[in-house]
Amino acid sequence: MAQRIRLFFSLFKEAIRGEEQDYTRVSLKTGIFLLAVPMILEMLMESLFAVVDIFFVGKLGEHAIATVGLTEAMLTIVYSVGVGVSMAGTALVARRFGEKDYQRAGTVSFQLLLVGVVSSAVMGLAGFLYAEELLVLMGAEPELVATGAGFTRIIMAGNMAILLLFLINGIFRGAGQPHLAMRALWISNGLNILLDPLLIFGWGSFEGFGLEGAAWATTLGRSIGVFYQVYHLFSGKHRLSIRSNNLKIRWKTLKNIIAISAGGMGQFLVDGAAWIVLTRLAATYGSATVAGYTIAFRVLMFSLMPAWGLSAAASTLVGQSLGAGKYFRAELSAYYTARYNFIFLAIVTAAYLLFAEVIVGWFTAIPEVAEVAAKGLKITVLGYVFFAIGMVMVQAFNGAGDTRTPAYINIAVFWGLEIPLAYLAGKYTSMGAEGIFIVIAFCHSLHAIIALWYFRKGHWKRTLV
Repeated sequence: MAQRIRLFFSLFKEAIRGEEQDYTRVSLKTGIFLLAVPMILEMLMESLFAVVDIFFVGKLGEHAIATVGLTEAMLTIVYSVGVGVSMAGTALVARRFGEKDYQRAGTVSFQLLLVGVVSSAVMGLAGFLYAEELLVLMGAEPELVATGAGFTRIIMAGNMAILLLFLINGIFRGAGQPHLAMRALWISNGLNILLDPLLIFGWGSFEGFGLEGAAWATTLGRSIGVFYQVYHLFSGKHRLSIRSNNLKIRWKTLKNIIAISAGGMGQFLVDGAAWIVLTRLAATYGSATVAGYTIAFRVLMFSLMPAWGLSAAASTLVGQSLGAGKYFRAELSAYYTARYNFIFLAIVTAAYLLFAEVIVGWFTAIPEVAEVAAKGLKITVLGYVFFAIGMVMVQAFNGAGDTRTPAYINIAVFWGLEIPLAYLAGKYTSMGAEGIFIVIAFCHSLHAIIALWYFRKGHWKRTLV
């Protein structure tokens, strides 16, 4: 036992230090551990940011909470592009690392940056100009539009920091350098947590900016994180490095990036569009329901983000193993990761079922809001053990560069079933907002089962990137 404990802490220190490894050769259990530790810590900070943010904003009232919820629903477009290009980055860089072609990995990384900068600039301009119209489109009440448009405008205009943070961290993961992704997110979200109370409520004679202060804290914190990422990409200290001979536009590589990104964007857009529609359905029940819905999903993301971090280990291992021609190792890495993720989310499920009311009470004292949030937590976590397996399978597909299969599954389940069922449950039954949570738990569980079935067919092994 003592020897196992010493080994655990030795590997933990190695994972945090970020010593570069050949993940096509180390044992799978060791590889999963070394990749998963910084990825989980990275996602823990991301999820902690979401929880802390809503904790401070919650003190401004239900309209402020609802504004954050509606704006985040709109940000799914930004997230979809960031996640999509990030998936392409992980798949392409991992495959090049598996082939030991570090020069091409640097070239791919530069092309990915070009895609990220151009796309975020276009979305930022649109969001800045049409913030009020977007809130109205989301069903916001006039009072909410009047008080929340400034928050939405700042967040949308500063979306480049959000998108590049996603994108570059995907590049780092593909290279087997999750410690850099972890540190970037800890820097950005750590700063956001420190700036949130200062810029929202002020300090001494400084009165703060209210809800808009939360937007400035997010934008500034994430921008500093991006500067950290860019430094490491261009510093030449790592096997993954963008050098002067990589600074050329490669149209063939760009085309490949866009092709892989399209499937990744499609995955998140379909899921995100479903979330937008579900948020819009929740808005029909009033601001209190939207606020409860927002709190519930911020708390849920606190546990799901680390689970995604663990799942991301499968993406890197699958990509690099395929690059090295080790197909059985690629498949086995997904199954091992799914087992660990299942155990983690089973524990989380028990915790939320027992303590939902206590947890929700940390974020709001409004009875109507707390009731919706607590019920949402208890209902949604009933599907967590299925989520655990499904998210690993999806990451394995993405690591192989097969981003289209998960996108097709998303379309069938989220658009074909989730949205219609949520509408019917809310409109034609007495369940109200509870019906939305029930449908979410059912459809995400079904999604996981379908993803596992397709993964076992093995077509992803033949994807060329």
